[in-house]
Amino acid sequence: MVRRSGVLLKNVAAGISSRLAEILVCPLTKQPLRMCDKTNSLISDSIGVSYPIVDGIPRLVPSDGIILHSDQDLNSSDPPQTNSS
Repeated sequence: MVRRSGVLLKNVAAGISSRLAEILVCPLTKQPLRMCDKTNSLISDSIGVSYPIVDGIPRLVPSDGIILHSDQDLNSSDPPQTNSS
């Protein structure tokens, strides 16, 4: 049991498995999602929304999605920056 939990923790740090990423779809459009290793998120190219992966768990609740505002954001897979000033 202890050995298996170490493997699970190792997989959590790496994000989600590629097999799981192939199965998941956008909760709104039901279209495939694209994995972005740079931002550790799943991108819905059809509507331009980024869904975060937190502690290895994809957060596919529509209210957790981040809208990518421009084509550059969508292509680079970076979530939009907000100014706090």
